[in-house]
Amino acid sequence: MASVRPRKPVRKAGPRSAKGHKSVKYAHPKKPKQGKAGAQPERERGKRADQLERGKRAGEPNKQRQQRPQKPKAPRRRGLEDSLDYGGGRELRKELPPALFTVAIVGRPNVGKSTLFNRLVGRREALVHDRPGVTRDRHVSRGSISDLHFTVIDTAGFEDAAVETLEGRMRLQTEKAVADADVALMLIDARAGVTTLDEQFADLLRRSPTPIVLVANKCEGKGQDSTLYDAFRLGLGEPLPISAEHGQGLAGLYQALGRFAAPEADPGSDDQDSAVAGSEAGSAAASLRPLQLAIIGRPNTGKSTLINRLLGEDRMLTGPEPGVTRDSVGVDWEYRGRKIRLIDTAGVRKRAKVIDAVEILSVGETFEAVKMAEVVVLVVDAEAVLDNQELTLVRHVIDEGRALVIAVNKWDAIKDKRKALETLEERLRDSMSQVKNIPTVTISGLTGQRVDKLMEAVFKVHETWNTHLATAPLNRFLASATAAHPPPLSLHKQRIKLRYMTQVKTRPPTFVIFSTRAGDLPEVYMRYLANGIRDNFGLDGVPIRIHLRKPKNPFEEEK
Repeated sequence: MASVRPRKPVRKAGPRSAKGHKSVKYAHPKKPKQGKAGAQPERERGKRADQLERGKRAGEPNKQRQQRPQKPKAPRRRGLEDSLDYGGGRELRKELPPALFTVAIVGRPNVGKSTLFNRLVGRREALVHDRPGVTRDRHVSRGSISDLHFTVIDTAGFEDAAVETLEGRMRLQTEKAVADADVALMLIDARAGVTTLDEQFADLLRRSPTPIVLVANKCEGKGQDSTLYDAFRLGLGEPLPISAEHGQGLAGLYQALGRFAAPEADPGSDDQDSAVAGSEAGSAAASLRPLQLAIIGRPNTGKSTLINRLLGEDRMLTGPEPGVTRDSVGVDWEYRGRKIRLIDTAGVRKRAKVIDAVEILSVGETFEAVKMAEVVVLVVDAEAVLDNQELTLVRHVIDEGRALVIAVNKWDAIKDKRKALETLEERLRDSMSQVKNIPTVTISGLTGQRVDKLMEAVFKVHETWNTHLATAPLNRFLASATAAHPPPLSLHKQRIKLRYMTQVKTRPPTFVIFSTRAGDLPEVYMRYLANGIRDNFGLDGVPIRIHLRKPKNPFEEEK
């Protein structure tokens, strides 16, 4: 019997490929179906049914799945170490309850006082540098460790010096902070060990009625046990090992400071009523925000002396040496029922002269204070009125959009006062034409002459800075201004039409003008409009911002 040959695949011509050649397909013979004609195997039918079911579920929403209640996730429990890492960070400081007590951080220079202060506050408020003696003034801020809230004071390093020197005046500020505090933290350097200056300072603190807690900083490594044992001879009890830089050991500090909290406000209590009362107090305090007033100027113009005169006490460190102030120090103050946050800043020299690392940090703090302020008082020396550096500061304040008041200090030492005023007005007129009629007050921070006039000018310019104008008067002004001086032609010799004007925000006053060919309006005409707004609506002494916007074309298709 002859053998049956297998069927060969049929060769068919396919479509041409990209190169023009015909592709070849091979059609294999179909296998005969088994069973009934058209019947599918059980596996294929089940697979097809699953695909149809999945497609149906994808096309139609599953009501049962949508209505299924989601199981709420349990909130992550904030442990003590979590809050210590943040130190009551900025996101946790929005609504803090009232401070329970006051803590002063003291010690010799370069033991980490400012680092611990920043750790407790939750942000870098104090300057930190490897150089000893960077901190000079007292810093006061709100600090927290977990649910324990307090007021913390950063002080200058203790040095044994005469009272007449700068170090002696810094020591008096430290002693004042210890006297005002409920508890003082004396820091020692665990790496360097106990020094003679530590022993002298500990002997001075033992005579003070303020309780003292001995803290050994920089204990993040090994080998500091000998220093901890040696610290017992200071007579201040058992030292508490911490690392302010890495946030280690603050749990022990939490326990040590918790003993000084009020009994009715236990830091570990879960009283809901206290939490509600604290949130209400925080919201009420947020609604009555103090006026942020920054005092800036060149070195040795009398900024700290002026603040001491306003406060009525020697709060800031002063002296004949230029550049005494290094940090931007904020002080809460109330003047005639109005809450004010006074900010003393470091003097700013010319940029080419600022080469020291600490001075660079100080100037950066000054510019940051200007950015966060509402009103800026530029203190100038009456004997050298508005030099180039002070004009640079004026331009910086105007560019930041802050209200400005110029205080001519040391006016009592000027003999020819009329000539000094003429020089000041001439310099402002020639160099600051973009902001006219800046309030100028002649004062004497040493004697308190015309200091009340300065505060009246501050309140007035702050009110002008918050002015909001109605739209109808603005458009009447725009029509009259364009009628008197029409806008110049555009680059393509076409007419520029200013159609509509409105004020979109305050602090500083900001306006939007809807115009055709907005990009072709020259800057000179913008200054003409800004000066017209300032003259017609009384916006003297504050920067004015004008933005041009092209109106939307209703016939233009949206892309």
